[in-house]
Amino acid sequence: MSESPAISPTVTLLLSCEDRPGIAAAVTRFLFEQGTNIVHAEQHGDAEAGVFFQRVEVEFPGTQDDLVELRELFAPIAEEFDMKYSIRHSSDRPRVAILCSKQGHCIYDLLARWSLREMPGELALVASNHDTHREATERAGFSYHHLPVDPDNRPAQQQALSDLLTSNDIDLVVMARYMQILPGSIIDAFPSRVINIHHSFLPAFPGGKPYHQAHARGVKLIGVTGHYATAELDEGPIIDQDVVRVSHRQSADELVRRGRDLETVVLARAVKAHLENRVLVYGNKTVVFS
Repeated sequence: MSESPAISPTVTLLLSCEDRPGIAAAVTRFLFEQGTNIVHAEQHGDAEAGVFFQRVEVEFPGTQDDLVELRELFAPIAEEFDMKYSIRHSSDRPRVAILCSKQGHCIYDLLARWSLREMPGELALVASNHDTHREATERAGFSYHHLPVDPDNRPAQQQALSDLLTSNDIDLVVMARYMQILPGSIIDAFPSRVINIHHSFLPAFPGGKPYHQAHARGVKLIGVTGHYATAELDEGPIIDQDVVRVSHRQSADELVRRGRDLETVVLARAVKAHLENRVLVYGNKTVVFS
């Protein structure tokens, strides 16, 4: 049997700027002059906002010193076009913290995906206001932190969570059905780096038991949204969504089950898109490259 070809390391350039002629040409010319080989490239222009977006992935067998030099050489081009940009190596593994509560479907799905090495990041820890999922998390080989909430002193738990994220050098926070509102201090510390999942019935069916409310109204579609968390609850930039058709034949409990299935898939897709440097945020919208 022949061996599979080795996968070359790559560098991903992700950028946005005011749309004008010559941007793509300047970027591709620069990458050609550096001797890189483009393996994937996408771009998008938002005509209404007048913004240009681009993601370019190139083979990059160089050292970390070469990567530093690449960033330095690209800086004048970024300045010329007033770009917001990032240049990241495929070996970079962002440190991820997953927050969960009693519901287990999202956390169990993510634990399985990390155990199967599907996620291009390092799962540094799982934290919860309940001790429910400690055994499953530790059995999978990951660190679990129980941070109970005292109803009379919620800020103490929020500060403990903030300290935990900071001390572990976390890059991305994933709310896997974490049923606590994150304080503004944590949201501000992780701009476009907190991912949440919720049912897409908002604002039609806010509050408790949204699937039961939807069932009572006889809905024909149920949906799920994965988004970045902001100070405005459940209104952050959307990364991924999905829907499934339902009918009068399904009970409220069946809607809950089908909604859980969607939540696991959409949350995983949103997290993976972020870790693969495929998401650009502008305003309250995103461009998510394939």
